[in-house]
Amino acid sequence: MNRVVLGLLLGLAAGIVDVLLMLPMKFPDRPTALAGAFFSRFAIGFLAANVTVPFHPALAGALVGLLISIPDAIITKAYAPILITGVIFGVLCGWAAHAWGASISN
Repeated sequence: MNRVVLGLLLGLAAGIVDVLLMLPMKFPDRPTALAGAFFSRFAIGFLAANVTVPFHPALAGALVGLLISIPDAIITKAYAPILITGVIFGVLCGWAAHAWGASISN
């Protein structure tokens, strides 16, 4: 599958799953919190499928997930849940890109 399309699909999936995980929680500005979480996780899925680094794609995805999650974790002070889910989504999206994505040619 084309990496850009796969990244879009993985980003949508990661964003939706994260929003579903957040639905039971209470936030002062719920729509903003859910939108921010969706787009942060969307970025993880899209970039994990499309980044090219010299190590295994699951590890690259974990790095993408960590780097994208750090600002959200700092702002919310909810370090563990945001960083852990970010790394997990990154690993899963990196692995999926490796398993299902067409190879990236230079």
